[in-house]
Amino acid sequence: MPKCVKKSSSSQSSISRYFINSSSHKPAGLHPPRAKQKLPSDHNDCGLPNKRAKLLFKDTEQQQHCELSSSNDTKQTSICGSAVLCRSTLEKLRGFMCVSEINARNAPPQEETNSPHNIVNNREISHNGSSFLPSSDVSDKHTSMKKLEDQGEDDEDGDVEMEVEKKQKQKFSLSQFNKSGEGGRGRQDEEPNQASHSSSSSRRLKSVYTPLEQQVLQLKQQHKDALLAIECGYKYRFFGDDAEIAAKVLNIFCHLDHNFMTCSIPTHRLFVHVRRLVSHGHKVGVVKQTETSAIKASGSNKNALFSRQLSALYTKSTLVGEDVNPVCPLNVGVEDGSCGDVGMDPPESYLLCISENWDKLKKQLTVGLLAVQPSTGDILMDSFTDGASRSELEARVLKINPVEMLVPSDLSEETHRLLQSITNASAQVDDRARVEQRDRDQFDFTSAMNTITEFCSQLQQEGSHFLSTVASLESPVICCLGPLIQYLQEFNLERVLQCESSFRRLSCEFEGMILSAATLRNLEILNNQTDGGVRGSLLWVLDHTQTPFGKRLMRKWVCQPLTDPLAIAERQEAVQEIVLSDSLTLTSVRSLLSRLPDLERGVCSIYHKKSSTQEFYLISSRLSRLGLELQMMLPAIQSQITSTLLRSLLLDIPDLLQPIHKFLKVLNEKAAQSGNKTELFTDLSGFPVLLERTEQIQAVLDEIHEHRKDVRLMLKAPTLTYTTVSGLEFLIEVKNSLSSTVPADWVKINSTKAVGRYQSPLLVKRYKKLLQLREQLLLDCQREWTSFLEQFGEHYHTIKRAISHLATVDCLFSLAEVAKQGDYCRPEVCKKQHQIVIHDGKHPAIDLLMGEQNQYVPNHTELQGNGRTTMIITGPNMGGKSSYIRQVALICVMAQVGSFVPASEARLGILDGIYTRMGASDNIYKGRSTFMEELREASEILSHATERSLVILDELGRGTSTHDGIAIAYATLEYFIRDLKALTLFVTHYPPLCELERVYPQHVSNYHMAFLLNEPDAPSGPDGACADEELQPEFITFLYQLTEGAAERSYGLNVARLANIPHAILQTAASKARELEMTVDCRRKKRKRLSELWSISDRPSLEEWLHLNS
Repeated sequence: MPKCVKKSSSSQSSISRYFINSSSHKPAGLHPPRAKQKLPSDHNDCGLPNKRAKLLFKDTEQQQHCELSSSNDTKQTSICGSAVLCRSTLEKLRGFMCVSEINARNAPPQEETNSPHNIVNNREISHNGSSFLPSSDVSDKHTSMKKLEDQGEDDEDGDVEMEVEKKQKQKFSLSQFNKSGEGGRGRQDEEPNQASHSSSSSRRLKSVYTPLEQQVLQLKQQHKDALLAIECGYKYRFFGDDAEIAAKVLNIFCHLDHNFMTCSIPTHRLFVHVRRLVSHGHKVGVVKQTETSAIKASGSNKNALFSRQLSALYTKSTLVGEDVNPVCPLNVGVEDGSCGDVGMDPPESYLLCISENWDKLKKQLTVGLLAVQPSTGDILMDSFTDGASRSELEARVLKINPVEMLVPSDLSEETHRLLQSITNASAQVDDRARVEQRDRDQFDFTSAMNTITEFCSQLQQEGSHFLSTVASLESPVICCLGPLIQYLQEFNLERVLQCESSFRRLSCEFEGMILSAATLRNLEILNNQTDGGVRGSLLWVLDHTQTPFGKRLMRKWVCQPLTDPLAIAERQEAVQEIVLSDSLTLTSVRSLLSRLPDLERGVCSIYHKKSSTQEFYLISSRLSRLGLELQMMLPAIQSQITSTLLRSLLLDIPDLLQPIHKFLKVLNEKAAQSGNKTELFTDLSGFPVLLERTEQIQAVLDEIHEHRKDVRLMLKAPTLTYTTVSGLEFLIEVKNSLSSTVPADWVKINSTKAVGRYQSPLLVKRYKKLLQLREQLLLDCQREWTSFLEQFGEHYHTIKRAISHLATVDCLFSLAEVAKQGDYCRPEVCKKQHQIVIHDGKHPAIDLLMGEQNQYVPNHTELQGNGRTTMIITGPNMGGKSSYIRQVALICVMAQVGSFVPASEARLGILDGIYTRMGASDNIYKGRSTFMEELREASEILSHATERSLVILDELGRGTSTHDGIAIAYATLEYFIRDLKALTLFVTHYPPLCELERVYPQHVSNYHMAFLLNEPDAPSGPDGACADEELQPEFITFLYQLTEGAAERSYGLNVARLANIPHAILQTAASKARELEMTVDCRRKKRKRLSELWSISDRPSLEEWLHLNS
C-alpha cells in the first residue's frame, strides 16, 4: 500500500488564523483534511502535532489508555495487555514535560471559546480507534516528538511520524504528555501580547510546515479565490481544498502529503486540465518557477527554495495564452484525436459587466451593459431603461450569450433571478455562464472614473483622446467600464480596452430588426426547444461557414437582420453571383478559406503578448500566404467579379495584410515551430542583447574546445573528443585500465565497468559558466520575444480588419450554399411597401429535416399594410398552425439577413421587429404562473410593436377560464387591428374571435388548416339517437394546407386518440362532448326563438311562427 494512503488525516492548528479569515473563500482555501471525531469521555483532551507519533501495539481486544502521572511517583505504570513501559522510558517521556504543562493539566477546566484558535484547535482526530485532540502550540510538541523519534525509527521526510507496517492490536494514549493548548489555559493566558503572539505563530509555522508549504500558504493568501496549479519540477501540484476540488473535476487521485491534501498533473498536459477546471466555472491560477537551476546555483540563495509567482489567471472568458491554447492541427485536431480531449471554445466568449441605477424621482431602473471578448477584441456597450420583468436585459443577454458575467454585490433581486434562470437553463455544467460578484463600491461613478483616469494615464499619446471618448459615454456604461478594467488587469488583458475604435454601441448593433428574447426562443433562431442544441434552428440552416471567425459572424447576422435595403441588396447580389457564376476565381477564394485556424483569436492572443512561437508562426504564415495568393488573383477579381461587396472585400485584404510579411521574414521557421527561442531570429543585428549574449556563449565554447588540445596531450590521445551522456556535456571518457593517467584534481562525473568520465577543473568551471549564460540567454530571448509581439500589436487593428473581411466572405459563401438547396428564391425587399407576400413558402428547418422523402406542404401568405393586416387562423390541434406562423416569421428574418428564402416568390417590406407569444410554460423561479407569463409577453408586445412590426400570437388567453380568455384575446386582437395596425398572425381555438372578420372586413380574414373528417359509424338507439356508450371520437386526416374560412371545432379528442389515451376514457369524453354540444345548441335555439318571438307584432305572424315551431 502506498505511504500516502496509510497516512491518517490530521488537523493543523498553526494556520488557524489564516483559515478563519479566508472562510468566505472556502473553495480556494488550504484546509488540512478533517478526521473523524471520537474522544473517550473518561480522558482529558490530549494534543498531538500535525505529524503525529503513533505507537500501535497488538492486542485490540484488551485496549486501554495508559496515563502517566505528573507526580514524582515512578513506581506506578499502566499496562496495556502484555506490553509494559519500562521505568527508564517513562522517565525520558516525563522529561519532555514542562512545569506549565503540569499546571495547565491541574488547572480547572475552562469553557470552550469561539476564538479563531479554538475553532481550529478543537478538532479531534481518530485513527484506528485512538482519539486525539490537537493542541494549538505545536512547535514544542514537535520538538518533543522529534526526540522520541530519534530513539525509535526515522521517517524518510524528517517529520515526526512513526507508523508500524503490520497491524497492531494494543494502543495507549499520550494525553499525559500533551501540552494543553489555548483551550485548556486560564483566561489570563488567552490574552497575550499581540507582538509575542505573532512571533510565536511565525515560529510555529516555520517549525511545522515545509518551506514549499510555507510558500504555498503565502501564494494562497494573495489569491484566495483561485485554484492554484503550482509548478514543482516536472508537474503542477494542487494543495488543500484546491487539490480536493481539482481531483473531483479532473478525476485524478488526491492524497495526503505532509500537512495538506495534494494532487498533481504533468506539465505537458496543463492546457487540458486548466480548460476542464475553467469549464466547470472555476478561476484557475498558474504559478511557475521564476528561477532556473544554473542561475540559482551561482547566486547567494542557492540553498533556498525556488521562487515562484503567479504567471497567469484563467476563467471562461479569459482563456488567452500559450498555457491554454496549444497549437493543434488546422482542422482543430478533433478528427485525428491529437487535441480531441481539449475543450472546444464556445463560438462567443463574452465577459459581460452589468450595472444598475434606480432613479427615485422617475421611479425607473437604468441598466448599463459593457461586454468584451478578450479573445477577439470585440466590445459592445449599451444603456437602457427596463421594467420589473427585465425583458430588455434578457433580450440583450441572450443575444450576447456571455460565458462570464460581472455584477455588483447588491444586484437587485429581479435581475439576480433573471441571471440565475439564464445560467441554470443549461443542463451541462460546462455550458453555464460563470457569475463573478464584485464590491459595490467599484460600480460607483466616482470610483469608476478614478479607475478609468488611472488607466488612461498609463497610455502615452492615446490616453487623453481615450479619456475624452469615455467621458462622452453614459454614466451607466462608465460604471461598468471601471470594474471591467480592474477585473481584466488581474489577467493582464486590459490592453484590449485601450482602443476606443473597438467600442461599438449595442443599440447601433441592434438598429436592425428587433428580435426579443421570446422571439429568439419561440422561433428557434439560435437553438431548438427540444434539447437546446443548434440542430433544427435557423442558425443551423444558414451556417455553412468554414472558419471559426466566420461562424461567429454568421451568428451575429442571424441575431441582427438588416433594415437597410441597400445593404440587403448588396448581400443578395454577392450571394446570387456566387450561386450563378462558374468563375474559377470564386472557387479558388473558397478553397483558401478551408482548414484555416482561428485567425481572429490568434491575432488577439499576439496582441495580448501571450502567444507562443508556434502559434505566432502558424497565424502569421497563414495570413501571409493568404495575402500573397489574393495578390496574385487581383487581376482576375477585378475582371470577373461584378458584386460590389464581394469585389471590395477581396481587393482590400492584400493591402491590409502587408505588414505581416516583414515579421515573418525575421523568424527561423524550424525554431519557431519547435518553440526554440534561442535560435528564433535569423538576423540578430536588430537584437543587440541577444547578439552579445551569443558571442559570450561562443567565447566559452571556444575556450572549452581549445582546452581539448591540452587534454589530448595530457592523456596522449590525439583523437579524443568530448562525450555527452544523459544531458551532461564535455565529459572526458577514459578507459578504466588507463585511469592511472588521469590527474588527481580531475572530477569524476560517472563511470561504467569499462570507462570513467571526468572533467578537468577548467572544464568544471567553464561548463558551469556556459550553463549560466545559456539560461540567461533564454531569459533575454523571452524579453525580446515579448518586445517583438508588442511591435506586431501596433498593426493589430489593421490585421483584424482583414480577418473581418475574410469572415464576411465566408458568410457570403455560406448563404450561397443555402440558396443552392431546395426551391429557394431571391426575395424582393422594398422599404416603401409594408407587406408580406409569400408564394409556396416552407419552414426552412422542418423542410431540411424532413428531406426529399417527406415533402413539406407549402402555403401562401398575403398581408398588406393598407389592406388585410390580420389573419385569424383556426383548425384542429396538430394541424400545422404553429409551424405555418413560424415559417412566415423565419422567411422574413432570412430575407433581411440577405439570404435566399424557401419559396417560389417573396415580396417583403422592411420589418423593424418581430414579436411572438407562443407556447405555454410557467416560470416558477421568477414566481410567475403560466397565464402570467402569457400576459407579460403580450404586454411587452403591446409596448414595443409598431405598425411596421410582425406580431405573432399563438392561443392567447388559454391559461384562464373560457370567458376571461376570450375577453382578453378579443380585446387584444381588436387593439392590433384598429389602433396598432401591425401585421398580425393570430392563432386561436375561440370561435367568437372569428366574428372580427365581420366587424373589420377590410383588415381581417379567417383561415384554417384544412383537414378531412371521418366520423365513425355508431349504432342508433330506439329513438334514433346514438347510444352514449358507443360514441367514438372523430378521425381526422391532416392536410396542412391553409384554407380560407374558420373551423367550427378543434377536434381535440382526435389528438387524445393519437396520444394513446385509454379507449374507455375516449368514449366517456366523446359522450360528454356530445352532451355539452347539445346543451349549447339547445340554448342557441331558445335564444333564437325568443328573439324571433320578440320581433312579432301582429296576430298572423304569430300564428305562422307557432305553426313553424310546433
